[in-house]
Amino acid sequence: MYLQVGKGSRKTSLAAALALLHTFGPEKVPAGQNFVAAADRNQARIAFEEAMSIVDATEALAKSARPIDSKNRLIHLKTSSRFEAVSSDGKKKHGATPNFVLVDELWAHAKADLWHAMRTGATKVAGSLLVVATTAGRGNESPDFPIYEYAKKVQSGEIVDPTFLPIVFEASRDEPWDDEATWSKVLPGLAYGYPDLASLRQMAAEARERPGDRAAFEQFFLGIRQDNSLSPFVDMHVYDKGARPIPDGIDNMPAWLAVDMSTTTDLSVVLACVKPHGCDDFILLPFCFVPADNLRARADRDGVPYPEWAAKGFITSTPGNVIDPRAVEACVRSLCDRFEVREINFDPAYAQAVMGPLTDDGFPTATMRQGWLTQAPALNVLEGLILSEKIVHAGHPVLRWCFENVAIHTDSAGNRTMHKGKSRDRIDGAVATWMAVSRAAREEQSPYERNDFVENWSSF
Repeated sequence: MYLQVGKGSRKTSLAAALALLHTFGPEKVPAGQNFVAAADRNQARIAFEEAMSIVDATEALAKSARPIDSKNRLIHLKTSSRFEAVSSDGKKKHGATPNFVLVDELWAHAKADLWHAMRTGATKVAGSLLVVATTAGRGNESPDFPIYEYAKKVQSGEIVDPTFLPIVFEASRDEPWDDEATWSKVLPGLAYGYPDLASLRQMAAEARERPGDRAAFEQFFLGIRQDNSLSPFVDMHVYDKGARPIPDGIDNMPAWLAVDMSTTTDLSVVLACVKPHGCDDFILLPFCFVPADNLRARADRDGVPYPEWAAKGFITSTPGNVIDPRAVEACVRSLCDRFEVREINFDPAYAQAVMGPLTDDGFPTATMRQGWLTQAPALNVLEGLILSEKIVHAGHPVLRWCFENVAIHTDSAGNRTMHKGKSRDRIDGAVATWMAVSRAAREEQSPYERNDFVENWSSF
């Protein structure tokens, strides 16, 4: 069973009640093992204390229970059936044979270890029950995402699984997020004070002024899964403000190109950042490449509509099962014919097949590595331009998908770098963007700032 419902809906109380039903109630079995699996020790303790409050308030339960407070454990004296609230140290629970498990807030588990331990352990017992009770997650790298995907497919009828019950309370993106009618639709306990309506109104009032708070409101109360990662680069609501049309008359204007070849079987991107004279905007023109063979299988793997994107011209599929570097090279040459190209920057990985011929023919090629020394200041530049609404990308869906997938790593000195949330994510368009935009932006920097940035960039 998969239950997704907003914060304040008493999921922890439900977890405790179901666990006690299987430990003390009619669902108990001799020496049964029943668990609430929480994201951390504090949440596990809350689940245990919720169960204890029910036991203490019920004379029959109190007489038949032996609590072990230090272990968050309750034991039924007559049958030795037990309930225990555990946290996400999954390695210590691979020997468990649970009859009942409620996994609490799976999206917040740092790893999937505990989930896998409980999921595999439950298969040892006939008639075991596994429940996931969670608020909506974020991105596709959190442990709940595969379960959420499966639940939605069962709910829609795409997958027929009579053993799996999906209960998903989520608003659609077309519904007004700050309308109380929407809240009532997805928060079944709201009419009874769960969560508190006055507090929810206050949070919504603040979220109207802060896009980041709005995203959190949508995720945690309305069940709207946020597109971006757990550690996103920018709020996608802000990014989407750049979905303005590409202006006319940009041919022959200055442009900076960036090429991220990725691997030959994944997504490769050429991105042109055009800087029209007398205009503050940075115009992004992405050109994306994938192999044509097995395009549908690649779409299923990555969870995106590659065939549809190809039909609409958002990606170019090159013949065969690897990306043809000649197609990428031809794209770069055509952009050099169209614009006044100042630089063509390459991530050195997998670049030689395209970069070599261009360099031999005298094009202004350069390499730009992915370390923090170049990337950290470049991300600061790109972030500032997105926030100030100077980036124009026309809502290109592949580029947006790449930005959704970005996860940010921040080191102890505050330097940020981009990485992928999971191996199937593609961030090549976002990488090419920071490369091209940072080089275009140097034209507006003071000579001191420009020389310092160029020195750092050239040192690689």
